[in-house]
Amino acid sequence: MKTSNLTALALGAALGAVSLCAQTGPFSPDNWPTTVNPNALVHYVDTTGLLEPPSFNWQADTLRLLTGGDQVTQDISIGGRLAKKVTGTYLNVADLEYWVWANSEFIDILVQVYGDAALFNAQGQPRNFNFLTGTLPGPPAPNGGQVPIEANNKKWNWVLFRIPNGIRASDGTRYVGSIPANAQGNTQYGGVNGGTIRFQGVPNLIVRVVAFGDEGAFGAPEDINKFSPAEVCDPEPETNLARIDIGTGVADHMQVIDNGDQTVTYEDNVGPAGDKRRAVRPNGIFLNFGVTDNYLGKPCNDPRSMKVCVDFYDDPAFAGAGVWFGPEAYATDELSGIGIFPINQRHLCEGTGRWIRRSWVVPAVNLRGVNAGALTAGPRFASENGQVFVSRFELGVLRTGTHPLAGIDPLADCYSDPNICTDLYGNYVELDVHRDVRDGLDFGSSGGDQEMIVEEAGPVGDRRMAVRPAREDGTAGFTHQYLNFAIRDQALGPSSQPPARLAICVTYYDDPTLVGRQFKPEVYITEVGGNTRISGTPDSFFVVIEGTDQWREAYWEIADMKFNGVNQGPQAAARFTLNDKIFFTRIRYAVIRPCGPLAGVNLLEECKPLTEVPLGIARDGNNVRLSWPARAEGFALEQTSALVPAEWLPVATAPEVQGDLLVVTLPIESGTRYYRLAKP
Repeated sequence: MKTSNLTALALGAALGAVSLCAQTGPFSPDNWPTTVNPNALVHYVDTTGLLEPPSFNWQADTLRLLTGGDQVTQDISIGGRLAKKVTGTYLNVADLEYWVWANSEFIDILVQVYGDAALFNAQGQPRNFNFLTGTLPGPPAPNGGQVPIEANNKKWNWVLFRIPNGIRASDGTRYVGSIPANAQGNTQYGGVNGGTIRFQGVPNLIVRVVAFGDEGAFGAPEDINKFSPAEVCDPEPETNLARIDIGTGVADHMQVIDNGDQTVTYEDNVGPAGDKRRAVRPNGIFLNFGVTDNYLGKPCNDPRSMKVCVDFYDDPAFAGAGVWFGPEAYATDELSGIGIFPINQRHLCEGTGRWIRRSWVVPAVNLRGVNAGALTAGPRFASENGQVFVSRFELGVLRTGTHPLAGIDPLADCYSDPNICTDLYGNYVELDVHRDVRDGLDFGSSGGDQEMIVEEAGPVGDRRMAVRPAREDGTAGFTHQYLNFAIRDQALGPSSQPPARLAICVTYYDDPTLVGRQFKPEVYITEVGGNTRISGTPDSFFVVIEGTDQWREAYWEIADMKFNGVNQGPQAAARFTLNDKIFFTRIRYAVIRPCGPLAGVNLLEECKPLTEVPLGIARDGNNVRLSWPARAEGFALEQTSALVPAEWLPVATAPEVQGDLLVVTLPIESGTRYYRLAKP
């Protein structure tokens, strides 16, 4: 009997194992997927602490979700649970015992995520999830897989990624689990920026659980990555703007909410002399606006970034009173989820005695609203330490994907920082290495993979002090290839201002020994839908060394530049990438403002390449004098005697430099001559 019982027990265990392997999702978010192996070593973090570890091999306090810099997270309530939302660019996970993965060929990453648009690309389609493993220098971030579009279901889902843990050529160790001798930056937990494994480019991703394990610790991706269907909802309407003007009494699918803890008072003749308006203020703290007739969509639609534009009165009585005004709370889902807008991003009233028109962008807002009743709504506003009058309120939805209004900002002329429309901020900075001019721009913190060397360079007869990347080989054959420059003393304004249109002019040495090498401004910080993130310039930005043995100028414009900087503070623009020892002797930035007294002014216009060149023609006795700007590089003078059919031939006479012009003087010949400037 004893033997039979043991046999039955073993058989039952075997059948249980078969049943376990046959399990597939979708799995309940309230428990671990039934495919997990309780005997595997797993490190995890559960932001709510509601999941019990299957065994002592599962360590709940070993992982940390980091925040700060470009890897910011914030607390959020959504789908009935508290969680972490990525408001930066990356989700960086630190493993306090990272070395346990030193022999793991693959690492499985199990996450519980909220199913919304953050899982997909801008068109709403699956994209690769890449993970940066180990320290820098390292490999390209490996692809852990894609999430099927069925996961956009407004529910909590389990998702399993699998990444290879490659081997370094330098020392034969694996990227995750060891720190090489040439590691750079904060490598405390075996990765970059204080982490171990970093999710790349995941703004707005919402997670509750993150777990690391060996291959198979949680089951197979194809078994776990299955999802419950979403509820049926009408498509988003072809609208993107609702508004109300209290002063004129004109409302476009919007009304002031006046009930509960958000009652209001209307008043006439508010504001300074010459600009009196009818306006509304909260009786308490909260000021709320509702959208009628589901005009912008329904709560079951995807949350979208919303832009709110408000005209409010900065009463002189607010001076020094600590009156904060701006978005406060917003719905995150159609159930009960609430998000809180950071108070330090609201407006601190100064008592200027003027009407202020400004905007805020709040990411991932659900139209359920906060205390909106039967109406839909965007963010609710708070007026703390004083009741702020509002004369106009506009709510825009920033549509994405394939929506007919995707990519359109319906409030493009309403700015988050009205000071960009004044002369309060500077528009120009310069670093001239040769003349030692540091006008708001300076060398960056040379080090890591952006070490810089200053020395003499240039052609004979025009030697200048200049800066280049170090380009010294490391133990892994790694070379420094970046130049990064620091903007000092907020010379172009604060980092909180909206993305600026930035002109960049660099004076570089066109070295004959480096023909074919290239450089460009590469990565920079921008803002999309209220989130800051890293962006990059296209390959068309590359400038190729031609070997003319001259100092030349290169020019670019970047339309959406934040000054937070990439691996460079206190402020910076784009980091330059150079694939050889290319010298810069002068670097200049100019902001092209969209409004105000300097709207459209480009202080680097003279550096901008000419696409159309004016040709000046004048008679000088028996000669004809032809002239054009000397900075029109690449253009040559051609002539023809008949326009149809035209046979354009180069003019053999070389131009002379006369001030800022190139001039060719030719004798007047019999018959008609036509001249043009063209690029060969």
